[in-house]
Amino acid sequence: MTDGDPQALDPQQLGAYFALMEAVSLLQHQVEQHLRAEADISTVQFQLLARLAADNGQLTMTQLADGVVYSRSGLTYQAGLLEKAGLITRTSSPDDERATLVTITEKGLALFGQILPGHVQVVRRLLLDPLTEDDLHHLGDIMTRVRDNMRAQPPRSAAPRKRR
Repeated sequence: MTDGDPQALDPQQLGAYFALMEAVSLLQHQVEQHLRAEADISTVQFQLLARLAADNGQLTMTQLADGVVYSRSGLTYQAGLLEKAGLITRTSSPDDERATLVTITEKGLALFGQILPGHVQVVRRLLLDPLTEDDLHHLGDIMTRVRDNMRAQPPRSAAPRKRR
């Protein structure tokens, strides 16, 4: 990398990028450890249950894929595991025969309610406790702008499927 290279990141940009990536990795690892220990579910499975619990218990597979930023095939696999465990159900949509509705079950809501307090504790301890109220405001503002910039691109579910 040279100073004149428009493709290069300057030291401040590179430092911010690496700090973000390391913090995200450390947080994800601890969250994953907690979820595996408490409920034997993955972070993606927790995200699916959380999205369903927050959205009146029912979303389409496409809405879930876009919300948790996961591939269609990966989501289908994870939903299959959750369905097999009795935590969700999948049915055809009465409004759109191409859509599959995913509904969280009472068992899924109960499991989500059981593991949520520990999840919150991990997030508080690792992410929120070291921040001041002002820091949290700035972090929220910054990450919202970054997320919105990234979300301005078409969702992954809109991408054409690869032909075999």
